[in-house]
Amino acid sequence: MLNGKRLAFVGGGNMAEAMIRGLLAAKLMAPDDLFVSDVREERLAYLKETYRVHTSVSNVEVASKAEIMLLAVKPQIMNEVLDGLIDVVNGDKLVVSIAAGITTTFIADKFPGPVRVIRVMPNTPALVLEGASALTRGSHATLEDLEIAKRLFRAVGKVVIVEEVLMDAITGLSGSGPAYIFLIIDALSDAGVKVGLSRDVAHLLAAQTVLGAARMVLETKKHPGELKDMVTSPGGTAIAGLHTLEQGGLRTTLINAVEAATLRSMELGQR
Repeated sequence: MLNGKRLAFVGGGNMAEAMIRGLLAAKLMAPDDLFVSDVREERLAYLKETYRVHTSVSNVEVASKAEIMLLAVKPQIMNEVLDGLIDVVNGDKLVVSIAAGITTTFIADKFPGPVRVIRVMPNTPALVLEGASALTRGSHATLEDLEIAKRLFRAVGKVVIVEEVLMDAITGLSGSGPAYIFLIIDALSDAGVKVGLSRDVAHLLAAQTVLGAARMVLETKKHPGELKDMVTSPGGTAIAGLHTLEQGGLRTTLINAVEAATLRSMELGQR
């Protein structure tokens, strides 16, 4: 448990649900310690029934009942949401934000006094407790605040600590990265069908191949290039396939995708 602290989610979307599921599974918090607000009453009903957490359509109501507030709303509406929370946020409350592009300074400056802010960029595999989250702390946040945030997000995957200047790059790589991998899995599955496999078999093999390859990188700690060389034999099938990928510019395309997403994250923060 987190020393009896209570956590309020402002926004009850997929990432909030992933956090709730992970925190309960890890026994870091009990349902009675969790509060969720959202504009969708049907969503709140689902979360209450599934996880037995407290729910409300009022951001102020849930935020006022917790020592930690997690902002899980879209960056486009962050300004409006923060305006509505001015009266309930002060230096006693830890504010954690997972909104892409929104800086700790932007959030802190919305309030009249010093506010402790931790900015996090998680990703959607947190839904299956395999997320990758990058954390950074604002000027008023303490090392203890950072440790609390680390414990929260370790419940749904792996955590790294970075300087805030790198958060847009994190958004472009791991924040948006699952979408790139889903596209790759979909393409591999289509390729399997093209060469004669059933859709179900192709889909399973493509997804499991990506999962297995990722685990090899993490568990062996070998460079991906070294692992690639383990698969490619002289004049073999893998090197023929890799040659085609290089001809198609896969490496350059992925680099460009991360850069484009990084620039978009910067744009979202300029508001």
